[in-house]
Amino acid sequence: ESRNAALAHILRIERDVLVSAQRLHANRSFALEFPQAPFGNAVATAAQLAANKAGIAVVRVSLDGFDTHANQLGTHQNLLRQLAEGLHALRAALVEIDRWETTVVATYSECGRRPRENQGGGTDHGTTAARRAMGGRVRGGLYGEPPALDRLDATGNSPHALDFRRYFATFLERHWDIPSREVLRGRFEPLPFI
Repeated sequence: ESRNAALAHILRIERDVLVSAQRLHANRSFALEFPQAPFGNAVATAAQLAANKAGIAVVRVSLDGFDTHANQLGTHQNLLRQLAEGLHALRAALVEIDRWETTVVATYSECGRRPRENQGGGTDHGTTAARRAMGGRVRGGLYGEPPALDRLDATGNSPHALDFRRYFATFLERHWDIPSREVLRGRFEPLPFI
């Protein structure tokens, strides 16, 4: 043990997290091969957690690198390929363990992007973003209006088509049967994709 109380506390928490993770990992062999990259490894871990019979309510998997203020084209091509390959593998794993019908996979980002390319060949932070959802109960399609690229505001942002809280209200109310009013601090009508 460390003489530093704060460090000792952090080390205890780290040990507890590792022990818990080992208990939750199902150690299942999947028929498919997961992509060999950090995001593919994270998806493989998510699939192991989903295979655990104890049940996991939420798993968060991150794919970083979308904050592209310069040279966006090649970076986005690579990131979207990683995302597509990872989500394809995750879907196959969820189907294999018979969890596809009861799982919703959803994307989100902490910020949107402006539609116009900047001088560096990238895009700057904006106020709107596309979100994606998939799962056995998800009804495909476009919800909201397509981006109004002909109506950008003075800062170069497109107008909102949907309040993002409707997206989160959909998961709370239609997937988990949790009233969203208190969580979202207001009433936001769920979307009909679930």
